[in-house]
Amino acid sequence: MSAPSFIELIFDATCPNVEATRAALREALARAGRPATWTEWDRAAADAPPHALRYASPTVLVAGRDVVSGGTLDAGSGCRLVTPSAPVILAALLAAEHA
Repeated sequence: MSAPSFIELIFDATCPNVEATRAALREALARAGRPATWTEWDRAAADAPPHALRYASPTVLVAGRDVVSGGTLDAGSGCRLVTPSAPVILAALLAAEHA
């Protein structure tokens, strides 16, 4: 198992908000002048790391922190009602880079 990357997208394949979150990630990274690269974890996949199973779908982690709640744990399965937006992701990226 590899260490978490700087940016991670955790999702359930059946969650309807995943594509919008990918688009928000692309937009935030473009605004930050960064390449549109991140690690994705399908929570149902056999190779999903244990930490990915603790978050609802979709969750974006920047440096191990949930960009929506600011915390480290969103408490499990299900589809989130509040999804990460580009401005929220961008703010988390900038904060993590200056921490």
